[in-house]
Amino acid sequence: MSYAIVSGANRGIGLELVAQLLGRGWRVIAGCRKTQVLRLTELAGAHPGHLHVMPLDVASERSINAFVAEAGIVTDHVDLLVNNAGVLVSGERYGSVAAKSLIESFTVNAAGALLLTQACTALLTQAESARVANVSTMMASLAQTDTFRTPSYAMSKAALNMATRLLAAELTPQGIVVASLHPGWVQTDMGGAGAPLAVDTAATLLLDRILALGTDDAGRFIASEDGAELPW
Repeated sequence: MSYAIVSGANRGIGLELVAQLLGRGWRVIAGCRKTQVLRLTELAGAHPGHLHVMPLDVASERSINAFVAEAGIVTDHVDLLVNNAGVLVSGERYGSVAAKSLIESFTVNAAGALLLTQACTALLTQAESARVANVSTMMASLAQTDTFRTPSYAMSKAALNMATRLLAAELTPQGIVVASLHPGWVQTDMGGAGAPLAVDTAATLLLDRILALGTDDAGRFIASEDGAELPW
């Protein structure tokens, strides 16, 4: 029986990943700050016993530890952890970037993923071939950055990519594959209505890529659409 944990599961790609994992027969532990979400309630009703929705604020170490303790009551192993929770501060311009925005972004987008993975390690090691997928972005690529935009988001996601490398170095010997994935420009609250990828399409491409991860993918930064290696 395969179990997945998805953070940031109350909307956007996270919510769609929950739906698609359930559709593929997985059991899912959905972590989110707002648990009273109509679609999650509907999914729980459509998949009795397969979806557990639990409060999770990845900016709080106490919340992370409480979430993982509760997850450990549901299952003794986790096959897949998707670090999807994230924040994007819109409208940032040079000269008016706020320290608060930078701190919040690094806490949620980078530190939260590392701390949640760390807390889940005992459950991940009990799976036969566990995967940790960190949802990153092409905007985190240092090599391809040539304009000043969304600095809090871009810098924190670059830090997430470093977390991926660090986690891969630590967890690969334990049989856990960790990778960063760019899902594309998606029609979410973050991506906006003008993005070229519908949420369901992006989630399908991302999930297919995640489930295909092998030991050779440890520590990689990958485009989910075509599997291309992205520059750091």
